[in-house]
Amino acid sequence: MSERIISWHQNPSKPSFTPPPDAVDAHCHVFGPQAEFPFSPKAKYFPEDAGPDMLFALREHLGFARNVIVQASCHGTDNRATLDAIAKSNGLARGVAVVDPDIADMELEALHEGGIRGVRFNFLKRLVDNAPKDKFLEIAKRIETLGWHVVVYFEADILEEMRPFLDAIPTLIVIDHMGRPDVSQGPDGLDMQAFRTLLDSRPDIWTKVTCPDRLDAKGPPYSDFVGAVRPLVEDYPDRVLWGTDWPHPNQQNILPDDGGLVGVIPQIAPTKALQEKLLVGNPMKLYWPEN
Repeated sequence: MSERIISWHQNPSKPSFTPPPDAVDAHCHVFGPQAEFPFSPKAKYFPEDAGPDMLFALREHLGFARNVIVQASCHGTDNRATLDAIAKSNGLARGVAVVDPDIADMELEALHEGGIRGVRFNFLKRLVDNAPKDKFLEIAKRIETLGWHVVVYFEADILEEMRPFLDAIPTLIVIDHMGRPDVSQGPDGLDMQAFRTLLDSRPDIWTKVTCPDRLDAKGPPYSDFVGAVRPLVEDYPDRVLWGTDWPHPNQQNILPDDGGLVGVIPQIAPTKALQEKLLVGNPMKLYWPEN
């Protein structure tokens, strides 16, 4: 195994922004513990342990109430670490799984019982070796009866190539990190306009307005990210989610301050009404519809 890395800030600041009651961190991960939940032999990075105790302590520190835990690519299709964290959350976490295309219906039902509410398809070549669209579509059709949604992760340069695949997905879709647009182009740049065209094509395509640390090359205070993303939140207020992306997979060169990331929220969602939808109403509708 390659040298294990730490990709998260060891002492995140206390946010200047206080999230509303019941706020949800709707995009985060857990790593291991590796001794109990080994990494996939196909993993492209090998992080140090960042388990549920650390995640829930960060949640309290940042002022959030719930988590949506997304299966990290380093664990492949073995969702046990994610399920373990959900089980330890006292009902305050739900999850998004990564599954083998040949998964049995009984296994999908077990994932649902364990708190999984979506499945993720990753198209980043640096993270996954194979992304079979035909097999993914079969899975999307099978999870429809469970009431799950599909989370799709890709980069802006393949958006047009992805359109027929996205059009064929029968469930609600959530796009990770807005398809990683070049935010330096601004809200009227080609990447963001192409992404808006995608959102306008279907009312059931949502997105995560996340990862200024990945998308804004200038770094804090992430002014390019704010300038490009705020109009998106204002124009699609019922279809946006937010999350920390902790523990920031494979980000060992830049350790973002999670408190600072939370401080970006009121800049992209400047009113209390927008903040309530982004952090409470939208994620609760998707992950805790029974509440």
